Amino acid sequence: MNNFKFIILILLTTFLMGSSFAVGKIGLSYSSPLLLAALRFILAGFIMAAIVIMLKRPHPTSKGQWIKMFIIGTFQTAGVMGGIFLSLRTITASESSILTFSNPLLVVVFSTIFLQARYKLYQWIGVLLGLVGVVITMGAQIEFNIGILFGILSAVFWAISTLLVKKWGTSFDTWVLSAYQMFFGGLLLLLASFILEKPYFILNVNSLFILLWLSIMSSIVQFAVWYYLLQKGDPGKTSAFLFLAPFFGVLSGWLLLGEKLYPSIIIGGLFIISGIYLVNRNFQQKNNLVKNTLHINKSV
Repeated sequence: MNNFKFIILILLTTFLMGSSFAVGKIGLSYSSPLLLAALRFILAGFIMAAIVIMLKRPHPTSKGQWIKMFIIGTFQTAGVMGGIFLSLRTITASESSILTFSNPLLVVVFSTIFLQARYKLYQWIGVLLGLVGVVITMGAQIEFNIGILFGILSAVFWAISTLLVKKWGTSFDTWVLSAYQMFFGGLLLLLASFILEKPYFILNVNSLFILLWLSIMSSIVQFAVWYYLLQKGDPGKTSAFLFLAPFFGVLSGWLLLGEKLYPSIIIGGLFIISGIYLVNRNFQQKNNLVKNTLHINKSV
């Protein structure tokens, strides 16, 4: 792949990752948060499921495999996206994207604790920089905001789902797993919407456009481009560009929502971006974990 094509595609996929936070926050003007997340992933999962069925991609052959896929969807789609959309009610899209995309830092910590993985010194420096960045970003809030907790929980769920995919993912076709975990997660979000909130969706041209953008562009297209880059290029090099996602999250929040760029957000974001870059540099060569980014970034 030539450099120009790589740059265009990496900018496209990370832009779709990051800007989905601002688009999602706009969508909350027309829908309750959990219902919007549910509709997004039920639609995206349904479309992808139809595609993998038509392409005759290999599906699970046992009940246990379907259960594992459901569990991954519980954390990856229901947990992560539920946390993100709930956080967007009370904090900015910039803050939510920064907190959520700190998940690669948690993967290092959780992998060390639960999988006995080993990392280079600069990767641990990246974790430290990222944690400092989270503290600085949280400092933008004069008082503790529940949205911060939801943003942190989304990163925790994302890291857990990454480890689950590492443990179970090799037994699944990537596209099949992506389709059904999104669909299952969407169904769980729909159930949660009716239990935990008063669901509503105002149907008009704007809300329909937002829903379709989140489902097709920010879910299916974003994942397809990211997966293509990981397959055709160097996974280590590709994953190092994850730092662009929170950058686009902050930039789109400023451009689309007029969010103020407080110094604490900018400085904290730079720390986290630096940490993500260090953590993902040569990730596969050392730990063979970067394959998980096939899955951990497909839904934002």
